[in-house]
Amino acid sequence: MNDSWSFATKAIHAGQETDEQTGAVTVPIFQTSTYKQEAVGKFAFSDYGRVDNPTRSALQNSLSTLEGARFGLAFASGLAATDTLLRTLSPGDHIIMGLDAYGGTYRLISKVFGRHGLSVSTVDLNDPDAVHSAVTPTTRIIWTETPTNPLLGIVDIGKVAELAHGVNALLVVDNTFATPYLQQPIALGADIVVHSTTKYIGGHSDVIGGFIALNDEYLMQELKFLQYAVGAVPGPMDCYLLLRGIKTLPVRMDRHCANAEAIADLLSWHDAVDNVYYPGLTTHPLHDVAKRQMRNYGGMISFTLRGGAPAAIAVAEGTQLFTLAESLGAVESLIEVPGLMTHASTADSPLEVPESLVRLSVGIEDIADLIADLSRALDAVA
Repeated sequence: MNDSWSFATKAIHAGQETDEQTGAVTVPIFQTSTYKQEAVGKFAFSDYGRVDNPTRSALQNSLSTLEGARFGLAFASGLAATDTLLRTLSPGDHIIMGLDAYGGTYRLISKVFGRHGLSVSTVDLNDPDAVHSAVTPTTRIIWTETPTNPLLGIVDIGKVAELAHGVNALLVVDNTFATPYLQQPIALGADIVVHSTTKYIGGHSDVIGGFIALNDEYLMQELKFLQYAVGAVPGPMDCYLLLRGIKTLPVRMDRHCANAEAIADLLSWHDAVDNVYYPGLTTHPLHDVAKRQMRNYGGMISFTLRGGAPAAIAVAEGTQLFTLAESLGAVESLIEVPGLMTHASTADSPLEVPESLVRLSVGIEDIADLIADLSRALDAVA
């Protein structure tokens, strides 16, 4: 691979070289659970499918290259990646995370690992004093998303990286919303990047996956051991589908961003809407930070409705083209009410979301059709 290639070229070719044995242009699906050994303990590639798989290796090489990382590890889901990373910690260790985050991450840290001695504090990560006040002698990780899920907050990665490193903690950035096409956290100072590759990386609502990218070789070896020992690995077909998705990632993200910008403009003036959360709007409080650290602003938008929870439910149930469903990042547009769906687990927690909040994953359909569909649903509750 040529390091001078552009992102779009790397997305098609990095880790996806022509198969030397057959000449296949597409990375083959190595649908095998084990490998023949030349002698006892001597093998050409691996000894077992859970340890490694050529299709998985291609995915790991491809996505780590796009993230600008030395190493990458693929997992069966985004939460499997998060779970594996958390297993590098010990009972008594402490995590600081933002006030807005994916409910599944908070649930895993607080309700699963919390039973085994892990503690978590939630603070405004853009407030250095609040971060310093939350630090304890056992703080090991500062965990952030940017943009955040579901309120589309922005975190200054460089500044938080300085804070983390100043207290000997690692900065973990969930880059699911932005993707490496729009943002590369490691280049901005982050230590570890995690993904739900189910979302924009796959891009077609047909695969579940997760990923970790990093530069630290010692930590990579520990994570590689856990990947093998715990076993939450993706199958070769899953890896193949993710590799396929990566090839069109830049093209899809450009369309997601363009469509989202138009939808955000619609929401900004509609009488039924109270607040719009989209970092591409100049009214976003951290628009300048997003502009500095992102290529573009993504395809995710959230907004609250003046009519409260009933209006949010009515709008989510009133669209035809926007499909009422959880998840995000695929070619089709999705709509949901986070407080009752993806973020129900944050109820009565510091991460609880407004009941009038609606979240959109803006797809790549014709923008005129999307605007007409959403306008009808909004007009009905205005």
